[in-house]
Amino acid sequence: MRYLLAMLFLSVSATSLAQGKQLHDANCMQCHASLTGGQPNSIYSRADRGVKTLDGLEKRVANCAIAADVNWTPAQQKQVVDYLNSQFYKF
Repeated sequence: MRYLLAMLFLSVSATSLAQGKQLHDANCMQCHASLTGGQPNSIYSRADRGVKTLDGLEKRVANCAIAADVNWTPAQQKQVVDYLNSQFYKF
């Protein structure tokens, strides 16, 4: 039973991360590329990055969603936060 629950959790987590990546790539990459000379993901690994905590990441994603004029649900914002945290920040 525990194995089944763990597999279900991993499946949901993987799906959520994939959806977060899809939302991110469709809505964020163009702006980030313009800010970083064509290296959009470098915005997350630069030495002077402003995001230092998970709370800060959540706020940044919410603010960027407004700036990008996307109408993400809270669940979609969480998916993007989870994707960015799992791939870049590791809070």
